[in-house]
Amino acid sequence: MRICRPALVLLAALCAFLMTAGLPSFCAAKEKPLAVSPDDVTLRLFQLLDSSDAGKLPELYVVGDVYKDPKNPDKELQHVFKVEYDKTRAFGRLRIYVRGVDELTPGQLKDYTPKQIYEFADADMEKFSKTDPGPLGRTGDLYFQASENGPLATTPITDEARKEYEAYVSQWIMPALEKK
Repeated sequence: MRICRPALVLLAALCAFLMTAGLPSFCAAKEKPLAVSPDDVTLRLFQLLDSSDAGKLPELYVVGDVYKDPKNPDKELQHVFKVEYDKTRAFGRLRIYVRGVDELTPGQLKDYTPKQIYEFADADMEKFSKTDPGPLGRTGDLYFQASENGPLATTPITDEARKEYEAYVSQWIMPALEKK
């Protein structure tokens, strides 16, 4: 079988192209991770979870703060959190689910576990999903919020959502993990 010279040149050019097609990705600069402050609440939380729970926290339930009901200012509600963490996840390593219940009495806090209280609430009000340390809103972060009569839906991350996230982590979740 004879191969004509133009076909041989074309075959060699095709092989050379296929061998070098991946080279531009080797030459391109990799995106450097953004610097994170050592005081960042997510960084501290990730470090605590990585060292104490071998990088996995299937679920942790925490009873949180009391707040005014936005629909009825005379009524007080209480936040209840469910926290999940897995450092092996490529996306959404940390997930925080937020529910609200009527303000709990000391007797209720004694009689029921945080998990039972969380499950008593009808539905999630908010959900935070963090992939990497740093302030909420970086690549890989998601914020979900329930509409008045609807399920959770992705919502733009505002300064208010960042403040809520930081308060939840620093005032309620970190202390609960440190006690554990």
